[in-house]
Amino acid sequence: MKAVAEGDLEITQGFIEEMNFCLDCQACETACPAGVKYGALVESARAQISQEGRENWQTKIVKWIFLRKTFENRKWLAIAAQLMRYYQRSGLDWFLKKTKLLRIFSKRLHEIQYLAPRIASIPSRKKLAERSVLSRKQRFRVGFLTGCIMDVAFSDVNVDTVELLLQHDCEVLIPPLQCCCGSLHAHNGDMETARRLARQNVECFGDLELDAIVMNSAGCGAFMKEYASVLSDDAKYAAPAAHMSKKVKDISEFLFEIGLKLNASSGAQIKSQRVTYHDPCHLAHSQKVSEQPRQLIKMIPTIEYVELPEANWCCGSAGVYNITHYEAATELLDRKMKNIRKVNPDIIVTGNPGCLLQLQYGLSREGMDVEILHLATFLRRICCE
Repeated sequence: MKAVAEGDLEITQGFIEEMNFCLDCQACETACPAGVKYGALVESARAQISQEGRENWQTKIVKWIFLRKTFENRKWLAIAAQLMRYYQRSGLDWFLKKTKLLRIFSKRLHEIQYLAPRIASIPSRKKLAERSVLSRKQRFRVGFLTGCIMDVAFSDVNVDTVELLLQHDCEVLIPPLQCCCGSLHAHNGDMETARRLARQNVECFGDLELDAIVMNSAGCGAFMKEYASVLSDDAKYAAPAAHMSKKVKDISEFLFEIGLKLNASSGAQIKSQRVTYHDPCHLAHSQKVSEQPRQLIKMIPTIEYVELPEANWCCGSAGVYNITHYEAATELLDRKMKNIRKVNPDIIVTGNPGCLLQLQYGLSREGMDVEILHLATFLRRICCE
């Protein structure tokens, strides 16, 4: 990567394939004793490949449609989500899965359809008020990013997160002009768009006096913590981006710091259930947040916590990796499923939308009756119901 960046080596097809074959899970950063930022290097290499026009035309079209149009523009995202919801509710989705008709054309296409997220009937930004204020004394003032995929496909998780924050005496501010964090763009070599989105979010959150900006998506949180370096050469945004990055915290990180509020009935509805935890890559390896979610789960007195073998191994989701490299991703998923069988949990808790989808897909393929929950949903059941 260094040699290519400095022009000592050419960008070959083999180099392009290798950079895109990488999961960008950043487990190598956890393992590396020198602390080399491999994730940033891989993303820089992908950006160089894109800038020099070395991608094939199919990749360019897909990036233009999804990264430059759909995820960058909330209106286009809403239209795409609505079309997907009509498809899912029309019965055509059910018909194709039931008849396995797509297998006639492609076995891979048939399997990939199960990875699509279920679009919510109402996006979270419409469910949540711009400003949610507690009626009792507030201890903290926090910002919240509704995101893009989280907004339209994991609307309930966003609502659970805000309700959990309100339960913990927080005033929650949700700026209406916020946008996609830019992580998908950065991971796929489109740093120009990623920086543009970062600037917009810095403008939205920068002027608010906040104790924290709380995130419930590991990938989004990891990238927003990198806004300081992403915009380091921008004279106007460098300082506010650095200030904002310091305030970004995962929901597990934030709740662990302020203390989880439990009462006498907390956890009564999940008494004696076995609970395990899967580490999202960009939470454990990028943000170095691993022990906090485990400690929060272990605070629940009614459950039995069991540690998942290889919990910090990638499940194979890795953004859109399970679509672009389905076979390789499935090998990782199969390994994850074997480890889940070893501990036989009732509930798997994790903290990233991609992991939720990938693990649910794996459980369905294996016929395993295990509930998978986002940490925010799990803790809301404990603290708010």
